[in-house]
Amino acid sequence: MRTYPLTLAAALAATVLLTGCSDDKSGGDDVKNADRPSDSACALGDMGVEVGAAAAPAAGDTGTVTVTLTNKGAQCTLKGFPGVDLLADDKTTSVVPDEGAKPQSLTLGKGVTTSFTITYVRGEAGSAESLDVHKASFTLPGDTKTAHELTWSYGAVDWRDDQKPSVSGFETSGD
Repeated sequence: MRTYPLTLAAALAATVLLTGCSDDKSGGDDVKNADRPSDSACALGDMGVEVGAAAAPAAGDTGTVTVTLTNKGAQCTLKGFPGVDLLADDKTTSVVPDEGAKPQSLTLGKGVTTSFTITYVRGEAGSAESLDVHKASFTLPGDTKTAHELTWSYGAVDWRDDQKPSVSGFETSGD
């Protein structure tokens, strides 16, 4: 009779031990691989955004709008170019990458900063060859469903074929 309680105790101990085991490896692997380099795309929601401009003062002048991004999340990767759209009252147009620019892969750790620049020629307000831009929006490669909108206060944009705006690739900041 004494063997029954010991057998029961051993069975309960085995059950408790086996209950702690699981095929779900996410908890253990997440902790073990927390410092592993990530190949996941950067998410816009994890980025701090700052905008600086050297606005074109008059029609025919060239201006730039620089967007600086600071990664506030886990390490991530930017592969390619930012997607930039200019929005007017009745028209949305995509900005193409700088001529000759090649897409690059850039890994951002937490706190690391990168930037890209939109270059444009100021157009004449009300001209058929200009786009009266009120907003710009951009997305990150790999996170194209999340857009960040910027108020565009830099005047009309020349939209002739030889004057269309362009966007640079991502550039590293600092050293």
